[in-house]
Amino acid sequence: MWTKQAKQHTTHLIKELRELQQENGSWHFPFETGVMSDAYMILTLRALGVEEEPLIAKLSKRILSLQHKDGTWRHYEDEPKGNLSATIQAYTALLVAGASSKEETHMKRAERFIQQNGGVKKAHFLTKWMLCANGLYPWPRFFYVPMTIMNIPTSFPLNFFSLSTYARIHFVPMMIAANKKFSIPSNHSIYSLYEREETEEEWNVEDERFIIKDLLFYLKRLRNLPSYMHQAGYKKAESYMISRIEDDGTLYSYATATFFMIYGLLALGYEKTSPLIINAVNGLKKLVTTIDGMDHLENSTSTVWDTALLSYSLQESGVSYKDPMIKKASFYLLNKQHKKVADWAVHNPHIAPGGWGFSHNNTINPDLDDTSAALRAITAPSVHDNRYLSSWNRGVDWLLSMQNRDGGWAAFEKNVDFQLLTHIPLKNAEDAIIDPSTSDLTGRVLQFLGKFAGLTEKHPAVKRAVKWLCDQQEKDGSWYGRWGVCYIYGTWAALTGMRAVGVPLDDPHIQKGVLFLKKHQRQDGGWGESCRSSEVKKYVPLLFSTPSQTSWALDALLTCLPKEHVTIKNGVKFLLTPHIHKAKTYPTGIGLPEQFYIRYHSYNYIFPLLALSHYCQA
Repeated sequence: MWTKQAKQHTTHLIKELRELQQENGSWHFPFETGVMSDAYMILTLRALGVEEEPLIAKLSKRILSLQHKDGTWRHYEDEPKGNLSATIQAYTALLVAGASSKEETHMKRAERFIQQNGGVKKAHFLTKWMLCANGLYPWPRFFYVPMTIMNIPTSFPLNFFSLSTYARIHFVPMMIAANKKFSIPSNHSIYSLYEREETEEEWNVEDERFIIKDLLFYLKRLRNLPSYMHQAGYKKAESYMISRIEDDGTLYSYATATFFMIYGLLALGYEKTSPLIINAVNGLKKLVTTIDGMDHLENSTSTVWDTALLSYSLQESGVSYKDPMIKKASFYLLNKQHKKVADWAVHNPHIAPGGWGFSHNNTINPDLDDTSAALRAITAPSVHDNRYLSSWNRGVDWLLSMQNRDGGWAAFEKNVDFQLLTHIPLKNAEDAIIDPSTSDLTGRVLQFLGKFAGLTEKHPAVKRAVKWLCDQQEKDGSWYGRWGVCYIYGTWAALTGMRAVGVPLDDPHIQKGVLFLKKHQRQDGGWGESCRSSEVKKYVPLLFSTPSQTSWALDALLTCLPKEHVTIKNGVKFLLTPHIHKAKTYPTGIGLPEQFYIRYHSYNYIFPLLALSHYCQA
């Protein structure tokens, strides 16, 4: 019934994507987040005394435009109340920028919300750290992480590389500045956001649980080592940062890590005019993009991710690998494959580089999701061109070698799953401190291995991965997705992955997953899940459907149900219906639950194109 309309819509999307492709073969869609990166950019520019008034004014304008009538800032539309940390970030940035004064009505409303919800004391530690570094909040008096941890051999059960790559790259500069109590004096004060007599112990990680006591005892022993060992730790930390600076001056291609690095370098004695700091600021400025006429500083670009997924989706829709659009995209991806042995090799030393990173300027931090996406995109060219075949083989070898001991795949590294660390009493420790296997990564890797590499359940790696996925299924039939919102995302990845490697339709895990998706289809035919699912770790419905989540559910069901099934037809109907603005702009990507949600502007092209193409082929 809907096949003709679906083909017409995919033709329209293909035409748009031809026009949007960059000359170098990539697609550049905004990687849009909340106010944090814009606020931190304003604070950093002011701290360094960098004259960038037009940029500061534009970033302030966007921050102000996102304030709600009650004076708060939110990460997503249906957040139960304003987000405390985001509101503190925005309030402080507007004040420091000179864009708003404390006496203005909208600032008074923000101040009242902050005070009523515990003040700065209750903010996320990343927010408190930034305020401390800018002289706006007192450093905790007794907080200290021994830098000797940098020199513990990786052969020890607990060492620096037990942390996830994301945690390491942020914690190193944070620890340097916090240990040295480094602050840049500020002309502003936010005393009204916290008690003047507020004790400085609230950052202490005292905890009654025995495992935390053991960890604290371990850290205190490190603290008592000779001073020369601590100095060696600082040298190692400095080297760790500098050796991971990308060519554009950013640290690991992340804006947040780059902000923290700037303050870390200053704490080590670098001048504000140091080439490293000047280059870092220039790299940050290159991350500024324009969204709806306003400037926004992306935490990173998503160029490789977008290009790989778009090329794959276009080829699934019938565009030939010989088409100039696909040829240009393939050549771009070929040149973005990583060639350096980097941190991932600490836990996986016996394999050659072969992965891909997320952003255009990422050359040393590959991840498994981007690698499988790029491999999908260059599979067809690899059949006919030895350059692509060599690249494809290296990528597949690297991807398979990164499988964890439990059978799943993680985001960045192998076997970085030391669960003790998740009990550190810092917010989001369980989400960011380690890099364990996840259902979405494992499912997507399986989908590639089954559909594009021809592996089945009989392959040992696949067999272990399927078993791991089955063990991770929730009681309601869903799987939790770490990097997308959330149970719909994880269930889509798991079902498409398991079906691609030959798990039969009558398998109980497949049937339970199908029932979960059918149960949560909305009356309009679509699917919508709240970002809050990632915070409470259970499915929370949205009051409206979104194109990307509908596409994930539909794509999964197309591997399990006949094309004529009413659930499929209603889902397709939704995708072919013009969507209201909020359905298109709701963030369906996750960086860090409660703190960092992502609106991928590419997703309303990629996933409807993929789902509708699979519908037409069914």
